[in-house]
Amino acid sequence: MAILNKIRQRSLFLILIIALALFSFVLADVFRNGGADSSKQNRIATINGEDLDKKEFDRKVEQQLRNLGSSGTTTRAVNAVWDQEVNRMVLEGQYEELGIRIGKDRLADLLKEALQNDARFQDADGFYSEAKMQEFIATLKDSKNPNDYQGWVVFEESLADTEKQNIYYNLVKAGLGATLKDGEVAYRLDGNSVDIQFVQVPYASIPDEDIAVSKSEIESYINSHKEDFQTGATRNIRFVKFEEKATLEDENALKESMMTYLSDNLVSYNRSTQINDTLPGFKVATDLKEFLSENSDLPYTDRFVFKKDLAGIVRDTISKLDEGAVYGPYKDGRYMRLDRIVETRQMPDSVQSRHILLSYQGALRSSETRTEDEAKKLADSILGVIKKDKSSFDKLAAEFSSDASNKNEGGDLGFQNPNLFAAEFRDYIVDNPKGSMDVVKTDFGYHVIEVTEQKNFQKAFKIASIAKEIVPSDKTISDIYTQTQKFEIAAGNGDFEAVAIESAYNVRPVNNIGRMDENLPGEGSQRTIVQWAFEEDAKVGDIKRFQVNNGYIVAQITRKVEEGLQRAEDASARVLPIIRKQKKAAQIKEKITGTTLDAIAQNQNQTVKTSGALNMTSPNIAGAGDEPKVVGVAFGLNEGDISDPIEGERGVYVIKVTKKTEAPVLENYGTYAAQQAQKARAAVTTKVIEALKAAADIEDNRGTFY
Repeated sequence: MAILNKIRQRSLFLILIIALALFSFVLADVFRNGGADSSKQNRIATINGEDLDKKEFDRKVEQQLRNLGSSGTTTRAVNAVWDQEVNRMVLEGQYEELGIRIGKDRLADLLKEALQNDARFQDADGFYSEAKMQEFIATLKDSKNPNDYQGWVVFEESLADTEKQNIYYNLVKAGLGATLKDGEVAYRLDGNSVDIQFVQVPYASIPDEDIAVSKSEIESYINSHKEDFQTGATRNIRFVKFEEKATLEDENALKESMMTYLSDNLVSYNRSTQINDTLPGFKVATDLKEFLSENSDLPYTDRFVFKKDLAGIVRDTISKLDEGAVYGPYKDGRYMRLDRIVETRQMPDSVQSRHILLSYQGALRSSETRTEDEAKKLADSILGVIKKDKSSFDKLAAEFSSDASNKNEGGDLGFQNPNLFAAEFRDYIVDNPKGSMDVVKTDFGYHVIEVTEQKNFQKAFKIASIAKEIVPSDKTISDIYTQTQKFEIAAGNGDFEAVAIESAYNVRPVNNIGRMDENLPGEGSQRTIVQWAFEEDAKVGDIKRFQVNNGYIVAQITRKVEEGLQRAEDASARVLPIIRKQKKAAQIKEKITGTTLDAIAQNQNQTVKTSGALNMTSPNIAGAGDEPKVVGVAFGLNEGDISDPIEGERGVYVIKVTKKTEAPVLENYGTYAAQQAQKARAAVTTKVIEALKAAADIEDNRGTFY
């Protein structure tokens, strides 16, 4: 009581303290999110000074996810919408600068072009009616679902956007052309040719290990070619996966529990009545479909299988069992199985048959209006006709069969595994000999069937299986969680890899992860881990545990690379071969002596080779490959000239021009000029948008939100 009284006496003081604490919390959050600029929290990007709103972006991502279907992921949808929005916004800037707009009259024309063949927008004479369109729009506006009208607005906007794009690209294309001189140059690049003799000293003649390349040389090369070595932000991580996987003890426990199904009387929980029932055991159960629906993770399959269809580990054993025998439990992939041989028989593994399907209203996949009785009477009548005249089967199938896939082939189904058919159809074609005909009912309707051939009679088995998925026990799951926690703590206090090796855990490195990547090799989509690696306060060496679908991942950040110029270590794989080639070329040039190709070849332990009809369009030297620089030099020489050493793609070359052939002079090069102009215009769409994006000022905040 004394304590309560003191609290009451100081209630105003406590209220002030709590208020100050709340205020400081809110204030800290404001500072953390950029002061009063709350708009930053709703901005996916800023492109050329224009903000891309998160709410609108989210709406488009949701739509994209629906378009992608079951194969889509949020990251895929985000990246697709991002590309669309960046393209749209950089183009919108161009439209604004050029004054490209779509007026009401032009939009009306576009709508007419798009909708004139749609019956909803046609008058009684079949012509496009704007009044019908306006009536349709009014109906959408009055709809209780606001998305209906919004969908129309998006449709109109897409028509206008496409038209603006067409106008813009046509303007760019109009500025592209080719002169007659351009056409002549193109003609001669392809038509002029040169024959050469050459000596090639391959770079491979000097071992890579004999060429030393320093880090400073790599850095110097990168700095001289900065545009080629720009990189986005990347992260390297390594991780250990702790999988929630059943142990041998779990498997043995499951086997033991499944043995209870072999009792004559089985106590089973009834899901419908929510009480325990005493039922016949697996060996004696008669309603196997119902029994397995209550006691198996997989349903009963009422079909015969052959020895080749049985699981490999039990194939020989089960194939020797008789009806009523039970085998198992045994492990088959993800399941523990207990099998009962329900029935055995001799049956063909391949049957050829033909049929006429008489479907009816209410039958599976049926569009017929006839009743079931009418279908049955028609089937019996057709059977009677065919029994009198078998040659009428083809004609009657074409006229009456509801199976469009084979009605024009006389109803022929070809040779098939009988198990592919409905149970009633299957039973008829395997139970009756070749030549048999009758009417058989399935869920699809009434079939007039003829068995035309049967092959490969052998023993077949109808098997009922209690299948239980092998899953880790609660104890195993708890043990895995404990192992994960222990490793996370130990790795945080020591060396990640050393701790993992000590416990025989597999450390898996992943390098060069991009900000908007989502997959880890072998683990599928792990977007949460990627986001963590790119958090602003994440540091090299940080460790974190993540719960994934089938266990846990403990990950560590091992490297951070920010956007900008690549480091020498990252670019060395690309730069090293280039610098080596340059140094090898210098060494080879110094060693080349002689004034004739024969002397040079002898000096360099090579041979003189020939290559003819070289041209600039396809600079391929026989026996050497594409060598544009070498071919270019050849066209600059006169017949009989010998070149200085040339640094090619695959070696150093010395060439001699033996013949130069000029293409015949044409009266007009207009055709070639037109071809060059067409090539340039065809590339407009791709090249222009890429150039606009390269020149744009883009602040990308996707990684913050997704």
